[in-house]
Amino acid sequence: MNHAVTLDKEKCKGCTTCIKHCPMGAIRVRNGLAHILDERCIDCGVCIKVCPHKAKKAVCDSLERLSEFEYNIALPAPSLYGQFHNLEDINVVLQGLLDIGFDWLYEVSKGAEIISSVTRQYIVSEKDTPRPLISSACPTVVRLISMRFPKLLPNIITLIAPFEVAAMNARREAALRTGLSADKIGVFFITPCPAKVTAGRYPLLMEKPVVDGVISMAEVYKKILLAMKKIKNPPQLSQSGAMGIGWAHSGGESSALPQKQSISVDGVDNVINILEDLENGVLLQVDFLELNACNQGCVGGCLTVENPYIAQSNIKHLMESLPASSPKMEMGKELLLELRGEKPLQYSPTLKLDDDRAVAMKKFVRIEALTQKLAGLDCGSCGAPSCRALAEDIVLGHASEDDCIFRLREKMQKLTGSSEANEYLPPPFRKREENEEN
Repeated sequence: MNHAVTLDKEKCKGCTTCIKHCPMGAIRVRNGLAHILDERCIDCGVCIKVCPHKAKKAVCDSLERLSEFEYNIALPAPSLYGQFHNLEDINVVLQGLLDIGFDWLYEVSKGAEIISSVTRQYIVSEKDTPRPLISSACPTVVRLISMRFPKLLPNIITLIAPFEVAAMNARREAALRTGLSADKIGVFFITPCPAKVTAGRYPLLMEKPVVDGVISMAEVYKKILLAMKKIKNPPQLSQSGAMGIGWAHSGGESSALPQKQSISVDGVDNVINILEDLENGVLLQVDFLELNACNQGCVGGCLTVENPYIAQSNIKHLMESLPASSPKMEMGKELLLELRGEKPLQYSPTLKLDDDRAVAMKKFVRIEALTQKLAGLDCGSCGAPSCRALAEDIVLGHASEDDCIFRLREKMQKLTGSSEANEYLPPPFRKREENEEN
């Protein structure tokens, strides 16, 4: 898998800020350069947000790719509407998308309404599924569970994402409308986050991608804004209601469901905490969990341009003037089957010590012993996020004990027979002299 989150080596200063914030411990700094461990990355985008040198970035598709197809469809995520100040009419944004090069559009919020309706059917029909049910809408959360909380995989609602529903319907309708074959129709998702870039290329529940490209919301924002200034009376293009638009912020998905015992959690660290509680049996009385890795939900994605709190307020303002929902369709078992995932979710171990179980157990024992020998301060000076992570790297042959500055100090003291090595440590980690006052 080629993750959307990547490193710009020219900008990286090896400052270790990213390793201290990555929730999966997926980054190491070696020889003055950060390295992202693909097998641990969940494309949450936290490193993009915190990097002071803008060395982390999301690799998305460009608008230039529209030239590859005869007919192009935009799939705007509902969080796009929250990026514009004083917006009173969504149709202005949608017309702006058409003016910058798209031929037609299909709102992801409409796909979200369909998923909400099907989820209600899912809750009733899937009585044997463990509770609480967990939304599969956030790909970062699904990857997080598959890596760190595999026991909770059966709790995930195995319905495809709203943007995939929108893509399938858009391509089908465009083929009927234009008479073009599916391969001549380009379907592009306008995304607020890198996780959905990766999910668009490597679907979590589908065998093959249903979009032809995923474009950053930040890239199209300025172009749409310029186009919007020329639009006076846009036609009625929007086909979704408040229920679908509400998916843009945390709590929007669960508010569209009849379940009273539901919890909405945003922010990847908060999500991890709630999953730990669930794994420990703390949340057994909850029926539904809406989990968003980004703060305030999708409006907080790192590919957006507006402050997530302001964007959330903008979304809620728009919802006040919209009908509850728009799709007029039968939500029967056939649709439920169509929107189910084609492949099962599986455990994806983040740390495979060895193919041989006996060898792996020996390595595990070495990691435990080495972790106890290290300082336990998790200072990050070694380039790993924690002493435990450094111990793993040492056992796997990616680092040495001398990478720990405290172990190096001990070695220098033994070699020189003096305590001068203490002065080479950063001030916070130097040992106090015996006669030094507290």
